[in-house]
Amino acid sequence: MKLCWSAGSVGVNGLQIAWEQAGPDHGEPLLLVMGLGGQLIHWPEAFCERLVEQGFRVIRYDNRDAGLSSDADRGLPTRIPQDWLRSRFGLPAQSNYDLHDLADDALGLLDALGIARAHLVGASMGGMVCQILAARQPQRVLSLSSIMSSTNHPRLPAARLDVLWRMAGLGPKPRTREQVIRRATAMLRRVGSPGFPTPYEYRARLAGQAYDRAFRPAGVARQAQAVLATGSFEPLLAQVRAPTQVIHGLADPLLRPACGQRSAQLIRGARLELIEGMGHDLAPSLMPRWAELIAGNAARA
Repeated sequence: MKLCWSAGSVGVNGLQIAWEQAGPDHGEPLLLVMGLGGQLIHWPEAFCERLVEQGFRVIRYDNRDAGLSSDADRGLPTRIPQDWLRSRFGLPAQSNYDLHDLADDALGLLDALGIARAHLVGASMGGMVCQILAARQPQRVLSLSSIMSSTNHPRLPAARLDVLWRMAGLGPKPRTREQVIRRATAMLRRVGSPGFPTPYEYRARLAGQAYDRAFRPAGVARQAQAVLATGSFEPLLAQVRAPTQVIHGLADPLLRPACGQRSAQLIRGARLELIEGMGHDLAPSLMPRWAELIAGNAARA
């Protein structure tokens, strides 16, 4: 089925947040929360189609500092390597905002759309945002699905060194569209799912679409800074009441399997699905399995 997306932008916490939705108006709302540097278009269309086929009203949006949503620059510099080192030692870091602010954005979007309760699905940083929101506002959350995410505790295993190097933005900066696409596809290949390979053509096409829609490296840096500045939110997770599904790849080089396992351990009644050969990407061939797990978890609400 081809989805018909309605789109808009709403004022939330002094920012404009861009959103799209598809599916039946009477369907249970399901909010997709994207990860670091991602845009709403990074949620694969086939994945959204499967969720709509399950009867959900699917809402996806751009986080602040991404896509067509507002900049959130408060003038604080971003020093990702230094902030990463501080975070590993549990030291505070300055930031323009943190993950709690992103959770407030998600809640504000639901309010603006007139949605009292929703299923939450988050990937990577988006999974952290969803965990925080489910803990702080349990009455607003029908179910929680956290994919390739973490509790953000500094003692959890670190990412592979070559991935950290890329994430820190070290090395020569891309200056043209072609260079940006080449760098993005190389990064996706580095963190991707060896058991569920994504064709180069798909990765390059998506990187080009993302560049043409909104290329915002400063926003990506501020989002990374927000993750580092937030630190561990493990004490909150005992407050999660929604049925929870944690999905994590055993081949994830960025957020190691222990990161997802820790969330599942701390959230009461959480289900944990560890997938052999899954890395840290939204591999199209994984989407049917993800959609099935999410729908199964939502049925427990």
